[in-house]
Amino acid sequence: MIQNMVVLGASGDLSARYLLPAVARLHAAGLLDDRQTILAIDRDERDDEEFRAAARARLARQAPDLSARDVRGVTDRLRHRSADVTDAAQLSAALGDLTGPAAVYLALPNTIFQGAVRALAASGLPAGSRLIVEKPFGADLADARQLNETIHGCFAEDDVFRVDHFLAKQTVLNVLGLRFANRVFEPVWNALHIAAVDIVWDETVALQGRAGYYDGAGALKDMTQNHLLQLLALVAMEPPTSTGHRDLRDRKIDALRAVRPPAADRMGTLTRRARYTAGRVDGRSVPAYVDEPGVDPGRDTETFAEVTVFVDNWRWAGVPFRLRTGKALGKARREIVVRFRPVPHQPFPDTAPANRLRMRLDPDAISLDINLNGSGDPFCLERVHLDARFPAQQLPPYAHVLLGVLHGDPTLSIRGDEAEEGWRIVEPVLKAWSDGAVPMLTYPAGSDGP
Repeated sequence: MIQNMVVLGASGDLSARYLLPAVARLHAAGLLDDRQTILAIDRDERDDEEFRAAARARLARQAPDLSARDVRGVTDRLRHRSADVTDAAQLSAALGDLTGPAAVYLALPNTIFQGAVRALAASGLPAGSRLIVEKPFGADLADARQLNETIHGCFAEDDVFRVDHFLAKQTVLNVLGLRFANRVFEPVWNALHIAAVDIVWDETVALQGRAGYYDGAGALKDMTQNHLLQLLALVAMEPPTSTGHRDLRDRKIDALRAVRPPAADRMGTLTRRARYTAGRVDGRSVPAYVDEPGVDPGRDTETFAEVTVFVDNWRWAGVPFRLRTGKALGKARREIVVRFRPVPHQPFPDTAPANRLRMRLDPDAISLDINLNGSGDPFCLERVHLDARFPAQQLPPYAHVLLGVLHGDPTLSIRGDEAEEGWRIVEPVLKAWSDGAVPMLTYPAGSDGP
Protein backbone atom coordinates (compact mmCIF):
# COMPACT_ATOMS: atom_id res chain seq x y z
CA MET A 1 0.00 0.00 0.00
CA ILE A 2 1.33 3.41 -0.98
CA GLN A 3 1.84 5.43 2.21
CA ASN A 4 1.66 9.05 1.00
CA MET A 5 -1.40 10.81 -0.32
CA VAL A 6 -1.29 14.31 -1.79
CA VAL A 7 -4.55 16.20 -2.34
CA LEU A 8 -4.44 19.15 -4.73
CA GLY A 9 -7.40 21.45 -4.14
CA ALA A 10 -7.89 20.02 -0.67
CA SER A 11 -10.45 22.60 0.51
CA GLY A 12 -12.84 21.91 -2.36
CA ASP A 13 -16.11 20.04 -2.64
CA LEU A 14 -14.63 16.83 -4.09
CA SER A 15 -12.31 16.36 -1.15
CA ALA A 16 -15.07 17.01 1.39
CA ARG A 17 -17.79 14.91 -0.26
CA TYR A 18 -15.78 11.92 -1.47
CA LEU A 19 -12.12 11.63 -0.58
CA LEU A 20 -11.99 12.35 3.16
CA PRO A 21 -15.09 10.24 3.96
CA ALA A 22 -13.62 7.37 1.91
CA VAL A 23 -10.33 7.55 3.81
CA ALA A 24 -12.28 7.57 7.09
CA ARG A 25 -14.23 4.47 6.00
CA LEU A 26 -10.98 2.66 5.24
CA HIS A 27 -9.69 3.62 8.69
CA ALA A 28 -12.90 2.37 10.32
CA ALA A 29 -12.54 -0.97 8.50
CA GLY A 30 -8.91 -1.32 9.59
CA LEU A 31 -7.68 -1.11 6.00
CA LEU A 32 -5.49 1.97 6.28
CA ASP A 33 -1.76 1.67 6.84
CA ASP A 34 -0.72 3.15 10.20
CA ARG A 35 2.01 5.10 8.39
CA GLN A 36 -0.42 6.67 5.90
CA THR A 37 -0.01 10.44 5.56
CA ILE A 38 -2.16 12.99 3.73
CA LEU A 39 -0.60 16.21 2.44
CA ALA A 40 -3.30 18.77 1.63
CA ILE A 41 -2.36 21.54 -0.81
CA ASP A 42 -4.45 24.54 -1.87
CA ARG A 43 -4.25 28.33 -1.97
CA ASP A 44 -5.57 28.87 1.56
CA GLU A 45 -3.17 30.23 4.18
CA ARG A 46 -3.83 27.89 7.09
CA ASP A 47 -1.66 25.95 9.46
CA ASP A 48 -2.04 22.21 10.05
CA GLU A 49 -4.36 22.52 13.04
CA GLU A 50 -6.68 25.01 11.34
CA PHE A 51 -7.01 22.69 8.36
CA ARG A 52 -7.61 19.68 10.61
CA ALA A 53 -10.38 21.49 12.47
CA ALA A 54 -12.07 22.37 9.17
CA ALA A 55 -11.73 18.76 8.00
CA ARG A 56 -13.32 17.47 11.21
CA ALA A 57 -16.29 19.78 10.70
CA ARG A 58 -16.70 18.64 7.09
CA LEU A 59 -16.54 14.96 8.03
CA ALA A 60 -19.16 15.53 10.72
CA ARG A 61 -21.52 16.88 8.01
CA GLN A 62 -20.71 14.35 5.29
CA ALA A 63 -20.41 11.20 7.43
CA PRO A 64 -22.19 11.82 10.75
CA ASP A 65 -22.19 8.10 11.61
CA LEU A 66 -18.39 7.96 11.87
CA SER A 67 -16.99 7.68 15.36
CA ALA A 68 -14.81 10.45 16.79
CA ARG A 69 -11.96 7.92 16.77
CA ASP A 70 -12.26 7.33 13.03
CA VAL A 71 -12.57 11.03 12.28
CA ARG A 72 -9.41 11.73 14.24
CA GLY A 73 -7.78 8.70 12.63
CA VAL A 74 -7.96 10.65 9.37
CA THR A 75 -7.56 14.26 10.45
CA ASP A 76 -4.50 13.55 12.60
CA ARG A 77 -2.73 12.38 9.43
CA LEU A 78 -3.35 15.68 7.64
CA ARG A 79 -0.70 18.29 6.91
CA HIS A 80 -1.46 21.47 5.02
CA ARG A 81 0.64 23.54 2.63
CA SER A 82 -0.33 26.62 0.62
CA ALA A 83 0.56 26.73 -3.09
CA ASP A 84 -0.71 27.48 -6.58
CA VAL A 85 -0.97 23.88 -7.84
CA THR A 86 -0.27 24.96 -11.43
CA ASP A 87 3.03 26.63 -10.46
CA ALA A 88 5.87 24.08 -10.53
CA ALA A 89 8.12 26.05 -8.16
CA GLN A 90 5.39 26.53 -5.53
CA LEU A 91 4.26 22.92 -5.86
CA SER A 92 7.84 21.67 -5.53
CA ALA A 93 8.25 23.67 -2.33
CA ALA A 94 4.99 22.25 -0.93
CA LEU A 95 6.09 18.70 -1.76
CA GLY A 96 9.61 19.30 -0.46
CA ASP A 97 9.55 17.02 2.58
CA LEU A 98 7.70 14.19 0.83
CA THR A 99 9.56 10.89 1.11
CA GLY A 100 8.65 8.01 -1.18
CA PRO A 101 6.05 7.76 -3.93
CA ALA A 102 2.65 9.39 -3.47
CA ALA A 103 -0.92 8.98 -4.71
CA VAL A 104 -1.78 12.45 -5.99
CA TYR A 105 -5.50 13.28 -6.06
CA LEU A 106 -6.64 16.11 -8.35
CA ALA A 107 -9.60 17.54 -6.39
CA LEU A 108 -9.65 20.38 -8.90
CA PRO A 109 -11.82 21.87 -11.65
CA ASN A 110 -11.07 19.96 -14.84
CA THR A 111 -10.11 23.23 -16.54
CA ILE A 112 -6.81 23.26 -14.62
CA PHE A 113 -6.01 19.53 -14.78
CA GLN A 114 -3.40 20.01 -17.49
CA GLY A 115 -1.67 22.86 -15.70
CA ALA A 116 -1.55 20.84 -12.48
CA VAL A 117 -0.16 17.74 -14.23
CA ARG A 118 2.56 19.79 -15.95
CA ALA A 119 3.49 21.34 -12.62
CA LEU A 120 3.65 17.87 -11.04
CA ALA A 121 5.94 16.68 -13.85
CA ALA A 122 8.34 19.55 -13.15
CA SER A 123 8.09 19.40 -9.35
CA GLY A 124 10.33 16.43 -8.69
CA LEU A 125 7.52 14.10 -7.64
CA PRO A 126 9.07 10.82 -6.38
CA ALA A 127 9.26 7.96 -8.89
CA GLY A 128 6.44 5.43 -8.71
CA SER A 129 3.81 8.02 -7.79
CA ARG A 130 0.20 7.60 -8.92
CA LEU A 131 -2.34 10.09 -10.25
CA ILE A 132 -6.05 10.14 -9.38
CA VAL A 133 -8.25 12.12 -11.78
CA GLU A 134 -11.92 12.86 -11.16
CA LYS A 135 -14.58 13.25 -13.84
CA PRO A 136 -15.17 14.96 -16.16
CA PHE A 137 -12.02 13.80 -17.95
CA GLY A 138 -11.60 16.60 -20.45
CA ALA A 139 -14.20 18.96 -21.88
CA ASP A 140 -14.50 17.17 -25.23
CA LEU A 141 -12.69 14.54 -27.31
CA ALA A 142 -9.82 16.80 -28.36
CA ASP A 143 -9.32 17.99 -24.78
CA ALA A 144 -9.39 14.42 -23.45
CA ARG A 145 -6.74 13.37 -25.96
CA GLN A 146 -4.55 16.31 -25.03
CA LEU A 147 -4.99 15.59 -21.33
CA ASN A 148 -4.00 11.95 -21.89
CA GLU A 149 -0.86 13.05 -23.73
CA THR A 150 0.05 15.43 -20.91
CA ILE A 151 -0.52 12.76 -18.26
CA HIS A 152 1.47 10.10 -20.14
CA GLY A 153 4.42 12.48 -20.24
CA CYS A 154 4.66 12.12 -16.46
CA PHE A 155 2.87 8.90 -15.43
CA ALA A 156 2.64 5.36 -16.80
CA GLU A 157 -0.92 4.40 -17.75
CA ASP A 158 -1.07 1.75 -15.01
CA ASP A 159 -0.33 4.51 -12.47
CA VAL A 160 -3.25 6.67 -13.65
CA PHE A 161 -6.62 6.22 -11.96
CA ARG A 162 -9.54 7.97 -13.69
CA VAL A 163 -12.12 7.63 -10.97
CA ASP A 164 -15.64 6.35 -11.60
CA HIS A 165 -17.13 5.14 -8.33
CA PHE A 166 -20.06 3.55 -10.24
CA LEU A 167 -17.70 0.71 -11.13
CA ALA A 168 -17.40 -0.27 -7.45
CA LYS A 169 -21.14 -0.48 -6.81
CA GLN A 170 -22.14 -3.95 -5.69
CA THR A 171 -24.74 -4.58 -8.38
CA VAL A 172 -22.44 -3.25 -11.11
CA LEU A 173 -19.82 -5.80 -10.13
CA ASN A 174 -22.56 -8.42 -9.97
CA VAL A 175 -23.19 -7.88 -13.70
CA LEU A 176 -19.91 -9.70 -14.26
CA GLY A 177 -20.80 -12.55 -11.91
CA LEU A 178 -24.30 -12.88 -13.31
CA ARG A 179 -23.07 -13.08 -16.90
CA PHE A 180 -19.87 -15.05 -16.65
CA ALA A 181 -20.46 -17.41 -13.72
CA ASN A 182 -23.93 -18.66 -14.68
CA ARG A 183 -24.45 -20.89 -17.70
CA VAL A 184 -28.16 -20.04 -17.78
CA PHE A 185 -27.58 -16.38 -18.79
CA GLU A 186 -24.58 -16.16 -21.11
CA PRO A 187 -26.06 -18.34 -23.93
CA VAL A 188 -29.04 -15.95 -24.22
CA TRP A 189 -27.06 -12.72 -23.72
CA ASN A 190 -27.28 -11.61 -27.36
CA ALA A 191 -29.48 -10.08 -30.04
CA LEU A 192 -31.20 -13.39 -30.77
CA HIS A 193 -32.84 -13.36 -27.31
CA ILE A 194 -32.64 -9.77 -26.05
CA ALA A 195 -34.87 -7.06 -27.54
CA ALA A 196 -33.56 -3.97 -25.74
CA VAL A 197 -31.49 -2.75 -22.79
CA ASP A 198 -32.34 0.28 -20.64
CA ILE A 199 -29.71 1.89 -18.40
CA VAL A 200 -31.42 4.44 -16.18
CA TRP A 201 -30.23 6.80 -13.46
CA ASP A 202 -33.21 8.97 -12.44
CA GLU A 203 -32.75 11.16 -9.37
CA THR A 204 -35.17 13.03 -7.12
CA VAL A 205 -32.47 15.51 -6.09
CA ALA A 206 -32.31 18.82 -7.92
CA LEU A 207 -29.28 21.08 -8.36
CA GLN A 208 -28.29 21.19 -4.66
CA GLY A 209 -26.05 24.23 -5.01
CA ARG A 210 -23.85 22.71 -7.73
CA ALA A 211 -24.56 25.32 -10.41
CA GLY A 212 -20.89 26.26 -10.65
CA TYR A 213 -20.13 22.84 -12.13
CA TYR A 214 -23.43 21.49 -13.40
CA ASP A 215 -24.57 24.50 -15.42
CA GLY A 216 -21.45 24.19 -17.55
CA ALA A 217 -21.89 20.45 -18.00
CA GLY A 218 -25.48 19.25 -18.05
CA ALA A 219 -26.88 15.74 -17.71
CA LEU A 220 -25.23 14.30 -20.84
CA LYS A 221 -21.69 15.24 -19.80
CA ASP A 222 -22.27 14.70 -16.09
CA MET A 223 -23.72 11.18 -16.27
CA THR A 224 -23.99 9.67 -19.76
CA GLN A 225 -20.47 10.32 -21.08
CA ASN A 226 -18.91 8.44 -18.17
CA HIS A 227 -21.12 6.54 -15.73
CA LEU A 228 -23.83 5.22 -18.05
CA LEU A 229 -21.46 4.30 -20.85
CA GLN A 230 -19.33 2.38 -18.35
CA LEU A 231 -22.43 0.40 -17.37
CA LEU A 232 -23.15 -0.24 -21.05
CA ALA A 233 -19.62 -1.57 -21.51
CA LEU A 234 -20.08 -4.10 -18.71
CA VAL A 235 -23.42 -5.28 -20.08
CA ALA A 236 -22.21 -5.49 -23.69
CA MET A 237 -18.60 -6.72 -23.31
CA GLU A 238 -17.39 -10.12 -24.47
CA PRO A 239 -16.28 -12.66 -21.84
CA PRO A 240 -12.84 -11.74 -20.47
CA THR A 241 -10.10 -14.31 -20.06
CA SER A 242 -9.71 -13.32 -16.39
CA THR A 243 -10.79 -10.62 -13.95
CA GLY A 244 -7.36 -8.99 -14.19
CA HIS A 245 -7.47 -5.31 -15.04
CA ARG A 246 -5.94 -5.74 -18.51
CA ASP A 247 -8.41 -8.40 -19.60
CA LEU A 248 -11.45 -6.59 -18.19
CA ARG A 249 -10.55 -3.20 -19.60
CA ASP A 250 -9.60 -4.64 -23.00
CA ARG A 251 -13.06 -6.17 -23.31
CA LYS A 252 -14.74 -2.96 -22.14
CA ILE A 253 -12.95 -0.86 -24.73
CA ASP A 254 -13.92 -3.38 -27.44
CA ALA A 255 -17.58 -2.82 -26.53
CA LEU A 256 -17.25 0.97 -26.44
CA ARG A 257 -15.51 1.07 -29.83
CA ALA A 258 -18.47 -0.80 -31.32
CA VAL A 259 -21.01 1.76 -30.05
CA ARG A 260 -22.64 3.72 -32.87
CA PRO A 261 -24.04 7.10 -31.82
CA PRO A 262 -27.29 8.29 -33.44
CA ALA A 263 -26.94 9.48 -37.03
CA ALA A 264 -27.50 13.19 -37.63
CA ASP A 265 -30.87 12.61 -39.31
CA ARG A 266 -32.10 10.49 -36.38
CA MET A 267 -31.11 12.73 -33.47
CA GLY A 268 -34.72 13.88 -33.09
CA THR A 269 -36.01 10.33 -32.64
CA LEU A 270 -33.11 8.71 -30.77
CA THR A 271 -32.29 11.52 -28.32
CA ARG A 272 -34.25 13.75 -25.96
CA ARG A 273 -33.19 16.63 -23.76
CA ALA A 274 -35.18 18.57 -21.19
CA ARG A 275 -34.93 20.62 -18.02
CA TYR A 276 -37.21 20.86 -15.03
CA THR A 277 -39.66 23.63 -14.29
CA ALA A 278 -41.00 24.49 -10.83
CA GLY A 279 -42.71 21.72 -8.93
CA ARG A 280 -42.68 19.60 -5.77
CA VAL A 281 -40.42 16.64 -5.04
CA ASP A 282 -40.99 14.54 -1.91
CA GLY A 283 -43.16 17.28 -0.44
CA ARG A 284 -40.65 20.10 -0.95
CA SER A 285 -40.91 22.96 -3.40
CA VAL A 286 -38.29 23.04 -6.15
CA PRO A 287 -37.78 26.16 -8.27
CA ALA A 288 -37.42 25.92 -12.03
CA TYR A 289 -33.87 25.08 -13.09
CA VAL A 290 -33.43 28.46 -14.77
CA ASP A 291 -34.32 30.12 -11.44
CA GLU A 292 -31.80 28.14 -9.40
CA PRO A 293 -29.00 30.29 -7.87
CA GLY A 294 -25.98 30.50 -10.17
CA VAL A 295 -27.74 29.20 -13.31
CA ASP A 296 -27.35 31.09 -16.59
CA PRO A 297 -30.59 30.48 -18.58
CA GLY A 298 -28.78 31.39 -21.78
CA ARG A 299 -26.61 28.28 -21.57
CA ASP A 300 -29.55 26.02 -22.45
CA THR A 301 -28.29 23.36 -20.02
CA GLU A 302 -30.32 20.15 -19.84
CA THR A 303 -31.19 18.36 -16.59
CA PHE A 304 -32.58 15.31 -18.42
CA ALA A 305 -30.85 13.38 -21.19
CA GLU A 306 -31.94 10.29 -23.08
CA VAL A 307 -29.87 8.75 -25.85
CA THR A 308 -30.41 5.47 -27.72
CA VAL A 309 -27.30 3.91 -29.22
CA PHE A 310 -26.52 0.64 -30.99
CA VAL A 311 -23.55 -1.70 -30.55
CA ASP A 312 -22.38 -2.70 -34.00
CA ASN A 313 -21.03 -6.20 -33.50
CA TRP A 314 -22.12 -9.80 -33.93
CA ARG A 315 -23.57 -10.15 -30.41
CA TRP A 316 -25.69 -6.99 -30.30
CA ALA A 317 -26.60 -6.06 -33.90
CA GLY A 318 -29.92 -4.22 -33.93
CA VAL A 319 -30.45 -4.11 -30.13
CA PRO A 320 -31.16 -0.58 -28.85
CA PHE A 321 -29.38 0.52 -25.67
CA ARG A 322 -31.31 3.40 -24.12
CA LEU A 323 -29.32 5.58 -21.70
CA ARG A 324 -31.48 7.86 -19.56
CA THR A 325 -30.72 10.20 -16.67
CA GLY A 326 -32.49 13.13 -15.07
CA LYS A 327 -32.72 15.32 -11.98
CA ALA A 328 -35.69 16.47 -9.85
CA LEU A 329 -37.84 13.55 -11.01
CA GLY A 330 -40.71 12.15 -8.98
CA LYS A 331 -39.12 8.76 -8.33
CA ALA A 332 -35.55 7.57 -7.99
CA ARG A 333 -34.95 4.83 -10.55
CA ARG A 334 -31.43 3.49 -10.83
CA GLU A 335 -31.25 0.27 -12.75
CA ILE A 336 -30.19 -1.77 -15.74
CA VAL A 337 -33.17 -3.46 -17.41
CA VAL A 338 -32.63 -6.29 -19.90
CA ARG A 339 -35.78 -6.89 -21.94
CA PHE A 340 -35.91 -10.35 -23.52
CA ARG A 341 -37.76 -11.17 -26.72
CA PRO A 342 -41.11 -13.00 -26.53
CA VAL A 343 -41.16 -16.76 -27.00
CA PRO A 344 -41.40 -17.73 -30.70
CA HIS A 345 -44.75 -19.50 -30.26
CA GLN A 346 -47.44 -18.87 -27.64
CA PRO A 347 -49.63 -21.96 -26.89
CA PHE A 348 -51.55 -20.28 -24.04
CA PRO A 349 -54.80 -18.41 -24.55
CA ASP A 350 -53.38 -15.27 -22.93
CA THR A 351 -50.33 -13.56 -24.36
CA ALA A 352 -47.43 -13.85 -21.92
CA PRO A 353 -45.31 -10.73 -21.45
CA ALA A 354 -41.65 -11.14 -22.27
CA ASN A 355 -39.16 -11.90 -19.52
CA ARG A 356 -37.36 -8.97 -17.94
CA LEU A 357 -34.19 -8.88 -15.84
CA ARG A 358 -33.76 -5.82 -13.60
CA MET A 359 -30.48 -5.02 -11.87
CA ARG A 360 -31.17 -2.25 -9.37
CA LEU A 361 -28.15 -0.15 -8.49
CA ASP A 362 -29.34 1.71 -5.39
CA PRO A 363 -30.41 -0.12 -3.28
CA ASP A 364 -28.64 -3.18 -4.65
CA ALA A 365 -31.00 -5.89 -5.90
CA ILE A 366 -31.71 -8.16 -8.87
CA SER A 367 -35.11 -9.37 -10.02
CA LEU A 368 -36.25 -11.62 -12.86
CA ASP A 369 -39.82 -11.45 -14.18
CA ILE A 370 -41.04 -14.84 -15.42
CA ASN A 371 -44.39 -16.41 -16.36
CA LEU A 372 -45.84 -19.44 -14.55
CA ASN A 373 -49.09 -21.33 -14.62
CA GLY A 374 -51.74 -19.65 -12.47
CA SER A 375 -53.04 -20.85 -9.13
CA GLY A 376 -56.63 -21.04 -10.47
CA ASP A 377 -56.98 -22.04 -14.08
CA PRO A 378 -53.62 -23.77 -14.77
CA PHE A 379 -53.64 -22.48 -18.34
CA CYS A 380 -53.92 -18.84 -17.29
CA LEU A 381 -50.46 -17.44 -16.77
CA GLU A 382 -49.32 -15.39 -13.79
CA ARG A 383 -46.39 -12.99 -13.63
CA VAL A 384 -43.87 -13.94 -10.92
CA HIS A 385 -40.98 -11.81 -9.69
CA LEU A 386 -37.89 -13.62 -8.43
CA ASP A 387 -36.04 -11.13 -6.22
CA ALA A 388 -32.61 -11.13 -4.60
CA ARG A 389 -31.62 -8.22 -2.38
CA PHE A 390 -28.07 -7.70 -1.23
CA PRO A 391 -26.89 -6.51 2.19
CA ALA A 392 -25.05 -3.23 2.22
CA GLN A 393 -21.37 -3.43 1.31
CA GLN A 394 -18.90 -3.06 4.13
CA LEU A 395 -17.26 -0.23 2.22
CA PRO A 396 -19.02 2.38 0.10
CA PRO A 397 -18.06 2.40 -3.60
CA TYR A 398 -15.69 5.35 -3.37
CA ALA A 399 -13.72 3.68 -0.57
CA HIS A 400 -13.36 0.56 -2.75
CA VAL A 401 -12.00 2.71 -5.56
CA LEU A 402 -9.56 4.47 -3.23
CA LEU A 403 -8.36 1.15 -1.82
CA GLY A 404 -7.55 0.03 -5.36
CA VAL A 405 -5.52 3.21 -5.88
CA LEU A 406 -3.52 2.73 -2.69
CA HIS A 407 -2.77 -0.89 -3.66
CA GLY A 408 -1.98 -0.01 -7.28
CA ASP A 409 -4.90 -1.98 -8.74
CA PRO A 410 -6.53 -0.03 -11.65
CA THR A 411 -9.35 -2.54 -12.26
CA LEU A 412 -12.05 -0.15 -11.02
CA SER A 413 -10.71 2.92 -12.83
CA ILE A 414 -11.14 4.05 -16.42
CA ARG A 415 -8.31 3.64 -18.93
CA GLY A 416 -7.33 6.55 -21.15
CA ASP A 417 -8.79 5.10 -24.34
CA GLU A 418 -12.09 4.41 -22.55
CA ALA A 419 -12.39 8.08 -21.59
CA GLU A 420 -11.77 9.11 -25.20
CA GLU A 421 -14.37 6.66 -26.54
CA GLY A 422 -16.95 8.12 -24.16
CA TRP A 423 -16.43 11.55 -25.74
CA ARG A 424 -16.50 10.08 -29.27
CA ILE A 425 -19.95 8.65 -28.57
CA VAL A 426 -21.57 11.75 -27.04
CA GLU A 427 -19.97 14.49 -29.15
CA PRO A 428 -22.36 14.09 -32.13
CA VAL A 429 -25.27 14.38 -29.69
CA LEU A 430 -23.79 17.47 -28.04
CA LYS A 431 -23.32 19.08 -31.46
CA ALA A 432 -26.88 18.33 -32.54
CA TRP A 433 -28.24 19.78 -29.32
CA SER A 434 -25.99 22.84 -29.58
CA ASP A 435 -27.20 23.39 -33.18
CA GLY A 436 -30.84 23.25 -32.04
CA ALA A 437 -31.59 20.07 -34.01
CA VAL A 438 -33.31 18.60 -30.94
CA PRO A 439 -35.78 20.81 -29.03
CA MET A 440 -35.37 21.51 -25.31
CA LEU A 441 -38.39 19.94 -23.63
CA THR A 442 -39.59 20.71 -20.09
CA TYR A 443 -40.99 18.66 -17.24
CA PRO A 444 -42.33 19.74 -13.85
CA ALA A 445 -40.08 18.88 -10.92
CA GLY A 446 -41.52 15.80 -9.24
CA SER A 447 -42.97 14.35 -12.47
CA ASP A 448 -41.89 11.27 -14.45
CA GLY A 449 -39.94 13.42 -16.91
CA PRO A 450 -40.71 14.85 -20.34
